[in-house]
Amino acid sequence: MELKVFRDILCAGGGCCAAKAEIPVETEILISDYLPQVFKVVKCFVRPVVLQKQLQPGRLTLEGYVRCTVYYQGEDGAGLCQAEQKLPFHKVLELPDFAFTAWSAVVEGQTEYINCRAVTPRRIEVRGAYGLTASVCTQCSTEVITALSGCGIQQRPVTLRGVRQAAALDKLFAADGTVAFAGSPAAVLDISGSAAVTELKLLAGKAVAKGEIRAQCAWKEAESAALRSQEAVIPFNQILDVEGLTEDCQCLCAVEPVGFTLAEGENGGEARLTATAQLHLRAWRPFALNCVADAFSTACEVQCETAPLTTEQLACTLDETAAVTCSGPLPDENTRLLACFASFGPVGIDRAGSVPALTARVEVTAFGENSLGEIDSYEKTAELVLPLPDCPAAGEVWPVCWLSAERVEAGCTGGSLEVTVTVRAAGAVLGRESLPCLSSVETGEPLAPADPDISLRVYYAQPGEALFDIARRFHVSPGRMREANALDAGTETLAAACRLLVPGAPGN
Repeated sequence: MELKVFRDILCAGGGCCAAKAEIPVETEILISDYLPQVFKVVKCFVRPVVLQKQLQPGRLTLEGYVRCTVYYQGEDGAGLCQAEQKLPFHKVLELPDFAFTAWSAVVEGQTEYINCRAVTPRRIEVRGAYGLTASVCTQCSTEVITALSGCGIQQRPVTLRGVRQAAALDKLFAADGTVAFAGSPAAVLDISGSAAVTELKLLAGKAVAKGEIRAQCAWKEAESAALRSQEAVIPFNQILDVEGLTEDCQCLCAVEPVGFTLAEGENGGEARLTATAQLHLRAWRPFALNCVADAFSTACEVQCETAPLTTEQLACTLDETAAVTCSGPLPDENTRLLACFASFGPVGIDRAGSVPALTARVEVTAFGENSLGEIDSYEKTAELVLPLPDCPAAGEVWPVCWLSAERVEAGCTGGSLEVTVTVRAAGAVLGRESLPCLSSVETGEPLAPADPDISLRVYYAQPGEALFDIARRFHVSPGRMREANALDAGTETLAAACRLLVPGAPGN
C-alpha cells in the first residue's frame, strides 16, 4: 500500500534582525535677513524622516532627509528664534541574506552627538551624527505536511495558528487647515503636534483612514520676547490603495506629524497651516492550519524527520497614553521658562516584572531665560513604562510602535523644573512561536506479524506520558489503545500512573 502525503503552504516567520547605521550631519545654516542675528546658539535638534524603504537580499536601503532645527537667542532682545534646514540622505544597511515573501521595517534612532556654533551673526555651523536602528522582520512561504494516509499510518496532528502579513504601508501625506492667532504674530518659533486615527475602514484593496492632527504653535508678538501658545486642529481623510487588503484583516494605523508649514492669511485673516505626516498601516490575516507533528505505522517501519515551524502572532494592539514626569533643579532659581520639547528613544519590551511593559527613553529639553537675560537649554531624562497585560510573558516578542507627545506641561517654581509629558503609543506587539512538525516521512520494511501466543501486553505508564508515544512503541494505533483501556475518546496525555493493556502488538 502506498503512503499518501498531503502538503500545503504555510506563511511562516522568516528572519528577524536589527541593523544600525550612522547618518552624518554636516551643514551650514544661513540666517535670513528678515530674522534677527545670532547672539547665542541655544540648542540644535536633528530628526530623520524616512521617505522610502526597500528590502533586497542582504541589504535595506533607506532614503529620506534629516530635519535640522537650530534654536538661538537673537540680538537686541529679540528672544528665542529658530532656523531650519533639511539634509537628504541615502543609506544602505547590510543585513543577513534570507529569503522572504513579506517584510516590515521600523526605523528608530537617536542623536549620537551634535556640535553647533555661530560662525558669524548670520551663519551657523552644525556638525554631528545621528544613529539609526532598523528592525526588520520577514515572513516566508514554507511547504508543510498536513496529513498522511495509507500503510497503517498513525499521525499526531497539531494546529498552527498565526497571522500572515497582508500589508505594510508607510505613506507621507499633507493635510491643510487654519489657525487663528489671538494677536498679530511677529514670529512663529515652533509648531509641533500629535495625531490620532479616529476611524479606519477596510475594503478590498483599499483603506480609508480618518482622524485629526493637533498642532501646537509657539509664537511671539512684535516688541515682545514672551512666547505664546496657540492650538489648531487639522482633520485628514486618506484613501489608500493597499494590495492584498481585505475586510477581515486585523489592522492598525498610526499617524505621526513630521513637519508644519505656515502661510499668512489674507488681509489679516486666519493663517493657513499645512501639516506633513507619515501614515503607518499594518494589516495581518489570521490563519489556522492543521499539520502533522509526528507519525508511525502499524504495518511497516517509518523514518520521520521533524523541523521547527515558526508562526507569527499579533500579541496585542496599542492605542494607549501614559504620563511621564521628570524634575530637577535649575542653575538659576529665577529662570523664566520659555518652551519645552520632548523626544523619544527606541522602543523596547521589558519583561523583568510580573507584567510585560513597553519602554522608551523620554528626553525633555526646556528653554529658559535666566536672571541675566540669557537663554539656556536644560535637559532632563525619564523612562516611559507602559504595562502590557495582554502581551505574553514568554517567547520572542517585539514592538511595531510609534510614540508621540500628546501634551507637554512644564513649570518652573523655586528654581526647580517640573515637566509632565503625556505620551501616546500607537501600534502593536508581535510574537513568535515555534512548534516541531513533520518535515519528511519514508516507509521501510514491513513489521513482523503479531505473536499469536500473545494477545495482550501490559505497560505501566507514568504521569504525563503521551498515549501516542506509548502506541508508537508497540506499533498499535492510539484508537485501539483507548478502546482496550476504556479511555475517553479525547485522551492524549495520562494524568496519573496506570497499567495499560496493549492489544495485538506486532512481534519484535
